[in-house]
Formats: sequence, structure tokens, C-alpha cells
Amino acid sequence: MKLKINKKKLRKIEPTRNPFLSLASSITYQQISTKAGNAIYGKFLKLFDRRKVTPENFLKLSGAQLKSAGISPQKARYLKDLAEKFLDKTINHKNFHKMTDTEVKKHLVQVKGVGSWTADMFLIFALNRPDILPVGDLGTKKGFQKAFGLGSLPSERQMLKLAEDYLGKRTTLTLYLWDILDSGN
Repeated sequence: MKLKINKKKLRKIEPTRNPFLSLASSITYQQISTKAGNAIYGKFLKLFDRRKVTPENFLKLSGAQLKSAGISPQKARYLKDLAEKFLDKTINHKNFHKMTDTEVKKHLVQVKGVGSWTADMFLIFALNRPDILPVGDLGTKKGFQKAFGLGSLPSERQMLKLAEDYLGKRTTLTLYLWDILDSGN
């Protein structure tokens, strides 16, 4: 069954100009609700006090400042590792445009706390890659369940099968699945 997706109604996503900030955002939002993520991320941004969010400026923040923003000690370690890997060029963001989706994912998972979900979010929201289907994302699973009238959350295999008609455009499908959950339709 192919869904009728109105691309004009889908959220618009612009490529990032700050890959460090995009990844820091994804780490901040890991395993928490969107509402909690929004609150913590807003406080995180205020820590920079109009300075650009860069690895250098991040490393100037104290543990107490991060804690005051709601960043857990574990996420603080992940963010520190991210900043250090940007600075030592382990993560070379200038090459992302030359890399395949798989290469970007392999590159990013070198950072502590960055796994498949975070890499998928980065590929969608920061690099605007057209064919990303985050099968490990609960929202994607719930979207499939709702859109296709499934009795339970689908397996990875089921999602890949249902998404076959969207090969090359699975990011559009993903955005649609999230939007139908958000809209309550």
C-alpha cells in the first residue's frame, strides 16, 4: 500500500551550517521526550551567551554550567568527546558532503554516545539526505503502525518492506510518519 504524501505540508529542513551544534542537539535529545529536550536544549544554548556554539566554546563550559542546563553527567561526557573529536579532526565535518550515508554513520559513531539513531537524525536534519529511514526510532515505528493500520509496532524488517515503494525518498516517508503522529490524524 502506497501512502498519499503531500510534500508541501511536510516540515521544511535546511542543511546545517554548524555540524557540531547539530550533533550536540541530537545528543541532548537522546532518550528523552521532545518537551524535555526542548527545555534542556534551550538552557544549553543560553550557556553560550551569544557566543557561537563551537567545540572550543563548549570546552570552556564547566560541569556545573552543564548540570544547571539539565545536561546529565553522561551526556556531558558525550558532548565533551564530540568537541574533542571535532578539534582533533577525528570527526572531519568538511568531508561529509563527499561521503555516502553509510560512511557518515561510520564516521560519527566514533564519538561516545553517538549511535545509529543519532547518526540518522544528523543525516536527516543536518545533511538533508533523501533516503534515511530511522528504523530504531520509536516515532518512526509508531508512525508506521498508525499509517498502515498495524496491530502492533512493526519490526525493522516490516518497516523496510513497507518502505520499498519509497526507496530513494525514505526521508520524505519518515517526515510524513512523524507528522501524522504530531497532527493526530
